[in-house]
Amino acid sequence: MNCSRQYPSIPLKTALPFLISRGEHKLRKDSQVKINAYAQGKDSMISYFKQRIATRPAWFPAIVASALLAILLAGGAAWGAVGCDLNDPDRDVSRLFPESTGYKTIYTSVQQRGGGKLLAEIEAKLGDNFHGLYETIDNPYTIYEIYTNKKKLGYIHGVNQKGQFGGIQVFLALDLDGRIKAFYIQKMTSQYAGKLRDPKFGRQFVGLDLGDFEHYDVVSGKASGKINEIGNPAPEAEADFRASLRATKKNLILMDTFVFTSQTPSSNRGATQR
Repeated sequence: MNCSRQYPSIPLKTALPFLISRGEHKLRKDSQVKINAYAQGKDSMISYFKQRIATRPAWFPAIVASALLAILLAGGAAWGAVGCDLNDPDRDVSRLFPESTGYKTIYTSVQQRGGGKLLAEIEAKLGDNFHGLYETIDNPYTIYEIYTNKKKLGYIHGVNQKGQFGGIQVFLALDLDGRIKAFYIQKMTSQYAGKLRDPKFGRQFVGLDLGDFEHYDVVSGKASGKINEIGNPAPEAEADFRASLRATKKNLILMDTFVFTSQTPSSNRGATQR
């Protein structure tokens, strides 16, 4: 997906920490702290920058540090909008649905569809609370409705998920009954990403649906039935393997909520037909 919206701005994400840290020799350790804080969301990042400002080099003016922190605080609204889109919709739709002739994009969110009450229902189905930058109540979701001429074929939908070292983007191609036709990891930050993005791994998800994933506990990682048969191609990356399964279950729950239990998606703003 094209997750330029996944982060705030380049200056806030990269320039500020390096400006504050300039002249120090702890960049590797400091960068990991920064990454961990970033993954936790805005509040953790603000705490991180406050700490860095308090321990800034003597040459770094306090007024500049304070101004940069003010910019971060002012940009708080942007932290809630972490969309997930296909990198190249025309190419990806044709690859995932070879028989398609067009598609429509629909934008919606938990906030639009039902607010806090709906969020609580989704969390109950997931068996875990939404948390961090990727799971805010106003997070925008992009649903691709796939067509051959005027006949609807299915859907493509992606979600962001926190992995061990960064964000993971998991897309599912679903038929009209909500069954997985294709599983696709568009992005993963890991030295084992190649194994988890391998089509052989993805084919293990084909034919599964939300009913199957009800037998997967996203907190403990315990599974039964068909989910228990999904093999991890990279045992060294157990955290990312489990994150991929959590993302899949979350994706299926959101699609069940937004599409399969609703006749009309809440938002057609920006809808386009290829």
